[in-house]
This record gives sequence, C-alpha cells and structure tokens, in this order.
Amino acid sequence: MLTPELKKGSAEFLVLSLLEHQPRHGYDLSKLIASRSRGVLTFHVASLYPLLYRMEARGWIRGRWVEKAGERRRRYYRITPAGVHALDAQRKSWREFVAAVASIAETRHA
Repeated sequence: MLTPELKKGSAEFLVLSLLEHQPRHGYDLSKLIASRSRGVLTFHVASLYPLLYRMEARGWIRGRWVEKAGERRRRYYRITPAGVHALDAQRKSWREFVAAVASIAETRHA
C-alpha cells in the first residue's frame, strides 16, 4: 500500500521521467502514470496541475499552449536542461534508496 507521502515524494520524478523523451499535456501525464503503474499510482488532474505549475516556476519544465483544429486547446510541457539535471539527480537518489531498502528488507536474519 502506498502512502500519500511516498506518492507525493515521487510525483516530480515521475513527471520528469515521462517528459524526458517528448512533450506531453497534463491529462496525458495522468493517464500514462496510471497505465504504466497498472493503476497503483494515480494522479488526478486537480492535483497534477499545481505540481506542473511549481515545476515550471522552478525552471524544470516549460509549457506552451497548442491549438489543433477540432480539439480543445492544451498546454504541453517539455523538460528543460535544468529539469534534465534534476531528473538525473533524482534517479541517482532513487537508485540509492532502492538499494538501501533492498539490502535491509531482503536480508535474512539469524
């Protein structure tokens, strides 16, 4: 069972990871997180957009409005060089955390 704190702490990492290879809009990000996690992680758009705004204010992502004929206007976000740097640091921290937890949880005690 995932705690709200664990979910909240990983949200930026997940968003940056999904934006690493292509720009996406908020609803797309929400759906990808849910589908790739097989429903374990879900972020409602109402909580995702404030996160995107904070990440944009930090300079990690940049958004731009895109209008397509017959579709509603959407704000697409892309990762910035500062966001790539933040993502690299978060990946390193995540690997260290997973390794530390595994070394404790997978150890058989005598």
